[in-house]
Amino acid sequence: MRKIVSNECFGWTGMKFVRSICVALLSVVVAGCPSGSTVTEQKVTIRGSNTVGEELAPRLIALYKKDHPTVEFDVEFKGSSYGMGALMAGRSDIAAASRPLTKNELALARDRAIDFNDYVIGAYSVAVIVNAASPIGDLTKDQVRDIFTGVVQNWNEVGGPDAPIHWYIRDEISGTHLGFRELAMENKPYGLGQKTFTSYRDIIQAVAHDANGIGYSSIDVATNAEVKAVSVGGVPATAATVNQGQYPYARVLHLYTDKAKESQPAHDFIEFVVSERGQQILDQMGFVPHP
Repeated sequence: MRKIVSNECFGWTGMKFVRSICVALLSVVVAGCPSGSTVTEQKVTIRGSNTVGEELAPRLIALYKKDHPTVEFDVEFKGSSYGMGALMAGRSDIAAASRPLTKNELALARDRAIDFNDYVIGAYSVAVIVNAASPIGDLTKDQVRDIFTGVVQNWNEVGGPDAPIHWYIRDEISGTHLGFRELAMENKPYGLGQKTFTSYRDIIQAVAHDANGIGYSSIDVATNAEVKAVSVGGVPATAATVNQGQYPYARVLHLYTDKAKESQPAHDFIEFVVSERGQQILDQMGFVPHP
């Protein structure tokens, strides 16, 4: 005779068994599959300044990822305005800028009820250098502009000896080639006959061996004993004058975020940049750390 099992009995015992199996399977699925929110929270999007993006940002990101390997970065550097536009449109976590916000950007932010966190991370600056034996110790902004645009071609036109000026500048693919034009030359083209180099140290070496040479470099390497950084309008090229806003050939570097939307990964990265370790990277790369 077949043993008949009642549906009621099977329903109670069977459902308990099925429920146990489902809970176990669900636990495995949840543990084995990363949540979508976790992936999103571990990505930092940065848009903005070429000055920040050319060399500095990649170096900072590479060092940061050594201790935070799961954080992914999406970066694109097409100028400060591009970065601010992307931030206000919600397409970027961080806007890198080599200038303060413009009146137009502030007006757009007000219209969209956006309030910014403004993190100053340091400054980009360029020192004008001459041979250590040169009698030239100070130049006006107009004189610097005229020298590098080729309007002035003899040192006697700016109070020096009767000797031709020899120019040493960065190559055209360097961000500094354009950066110096914008800072010191009113964006006018360089004069003819200027020799180009791929690094500041090469420029320093060339000027050190040429009594009639002039070039530019970062402030830190301008302390080489064989060259000297000239004052501009009476203001010496030092980290102190840069941070005080006095030295003319400098740009303060900012990282902006939307206060209402600043993600934790973006905040953590910025905290690293302004930390002692991050500031050491700026110093090593010729930028002026933020005091």
